[in-house]
Amino acid sequence: MPNSRLSVVVTRRLPDVVETRLKELFDAHLRDSDVPMTREELAEAMRNADVLVPTITDEIDASLLAQAGPRLKLIANYGAGVDHIDVQSARQRGVLVSNTPGVLTEDTADMTMALMLAVTRHIPQGLAEMQSDRWSGWSPMSHLGTRIGGKRLGILGMGRIGQAVARRARAFGMQVHYHNRRRLRPEVEEALEANYWESLDQMVARMDVISVNCPHTPSTFHLMNARRLKLMKPSAVIINTSRGEVIDENALTRGLRAGEIAGAGLDVFEHDHRINPRLRDLPNVVLLPHMGSATIEGRVEMGEKVILNIKTFADGHRPPDQVLPGML
Repeated sequence: MPNSRLSVVVTRRLPDVVETRLKELFDAHLRDSDVPMTREELAEAMRNADVLVPTITDEIDASLLAQAGPRLKLIANYGAGVDHIDVQSARQRGVLVSNTPGVLTEDTADMTMALMLAVTRHIPQGLAEMQSDRWSGWSPMSHLGTRIGGKRLGILGMGRIGQAVARRARAFGMQVHYHNRRRLRPEVEEALEANYWESLDQMVARMDVISVNCPHTPSTFHLMNARRLKLMKPSAVIINTSRGEVIDENALTRGLRAGEIAGAGLDVFEHDHRINPRLRDLPNVVLLPHMGSATIEGRVEMGEKVILNIKTFADGHRPPDQVLPGML
């Protein structure tokens, strides 16, 4: 690809500094309103652009890729997860796919700990009581939660974010355990003071807190299914800041309603924003609108990664964060 001003279509509003830099470097077509493109708008963009910059809200499947024009050569995803993009179909059409890995690790790990504390210490209930002016004064038996120090944390998925969660959990005095498709190197395990479980079932049954930090792939869909959720201790809680599809949301709702699981903190959901209404009504659940990575610093760094991937591609080289089928 010659180093010319590529036509770049961005599907959502991005931080001003990112949009300004995109306009300086490329023939950038930016989004005026911060709403997802329709399928027709995506198809039109892919017919005319050299590069598409989508987000997780854009479902780019094989049938949409079939409508792409001959100019489209790169999908520079604004985000780390690419399960909304048919990477295999893109590759077959000669379209490269890149993402923004590693940028949101610390922000997401922070949110994991925030949800853990919110659920175990009943922070939303206390906040609601104060905001509704229902607090009548301190009582030794009101709002009793549980401490996380000394508790067993089971991390499902020990990649960048899982390891960042482990470091934070150790600072809180938690015992760190993990299940991963590959065991970490001994020196990494030692540094994190993390105990490996080959059997996910055995780990789940013995933990006080389960933190889901693995990507959504065919092998992780409903990894926490009804059977496995029933293995959790009735006093245990589950936190998910990764992908909603990893947990069977209906089974989780039944377990929480039946008192088989003490609580849940969720930043992601199986069906995006279409949340099970019975889950929303439960008092032992903290729900957030997919804001685990929502920091100014993180969003700007994501944009910088996108720009680097496009610029490297424009210079005739492979994007540094190219995604290949089966990588994630």
